Amino acid sequence: MRWLRRSAGVAVVLCLGFVALAPAAVAQDGSETDEQVVLTGRLLVPEGETIRNAVIFNGDALVEGTVTERLVVFNGRTEITGTVGEDVIVFNGDVVVRSGARVGGDIVSLQDPEIEDGATVEGSVDDLQTRWDVYDVGFAGRYAWWLAYSVSTLVLGLVLLALAPGLAAASVRALRERMGATIGFGLLWFLLLPVVAVLLLVTIVGIPLGLFLGLALALVYTIGYVVGAIGLGRLFVKEPTSRYLAFLAGWGALRVLALVPFLGGLLWFVATLLGLGTLWVAARSARREVVPVTPLPAPPPAMS
Repeated sequence: MRWLRRSAGVAVVLCLGFVALAPAAVAQDGSETDEQVVLTGRLLVPEGETIRNAVIFNGDALVEGTVTERLVVFNGRTEITGTVGEDVIVFNGDVVVRSGARVGGDIVSLQDPEIEDGATVEGSVDDLQTRWDVYDVGFAGRYAWWLAYSVSTLVLGLVLLALAPGLAAASVRALRERMGATIGFGLLWFLLLPVVAVLLLVTIVGIPLGLFLGLALALVYTIGYVVGAIGLGRLFVKEPTSRYLAFLAGWGALRVLALVPFLGGLLWFVATLLGLGTLWVAARSARREVVPVTPLPAPPPAMS
C-alpha cells in the first residue's frame, strides 16, 4: 500500500497549497467550465470566458464575462459588467451592475444594489432578509451544506481528540500496520449497517431498533469520516506535531476536495470506510492487549 500512502500525501500537500495560495481555478481557453469556487481572495470571470456557476466565500467578485447560471457571494463587493444568466445572491457586500450588463434572474442582496442606466435586470430586486429560502437557491444551498458539514466535522473531530487522546495514534497504527484489515472491516460495516436496519424494519419486533439504527447511520458515518480524517492527518503530519494540527491537515484536505464534483463524494466514501475500519481494528487490538500479572511469591517451605 506504499503507493496509496504516497498518493494521499501528494493530495494533502496539494490541497493545503490550494487553500493557502490558489484562490480559484480558471479556464484559460475561453471554454465553458462547470464552476468557479473561491474560498478567499478574488473571483474574476474575464471578458470572453463562460462558466456555469460562480461562488466566493470571502472576497470581491468581478464578472466581465458570462456566468450562465448563478453567482453567489457570501462576503465581498460584487461588480457585474458582463452577463449572469440567472440569480445573483449576495449575503454581505455592495452590488454594482454596470451599464450594458445583464442579469437574467433576480438580484437578492442584503444591501440595496446600484443598477446603472443601461443595465438589464430581467427578474426582481429583493431584500435578502425578506426573501431567502435555501430550497429556492439550490446552488447556494449546496455550498451552505458544505460549510455546515465542514464546521460540524471540525467540532466533532476536536471533541473526539479531547475525549480520546490516544485516538490519533491508534488510527495511524491501524493504517500503517493493518491497512488490509482496516479497509476490509470498514467496507463490511459501511455496507452491513444499512442492510441490518432494513432487515430489522421488516420484522415487527425489530421495527423500533431498525428506525433508531436508520436514523443513527448519518451520525455513525460522520464519526467514521472524522476518524478517517484524524488517521490520514496523523499519517502525514507526524509527531511531535500536535494531534490537533495533524487532524486539521487531514480535515482541511478532505473538505477542500469535497468541493470537487464526484471526487468529493469518492473521498468521503474512502475516509468514512477507513474511519469505520480503524475504529474496529483499534478496538480489537485494545481487547487483545493483556495486562501482565505478576505471580505471587511461592510460600516458604514448611518447617519440620
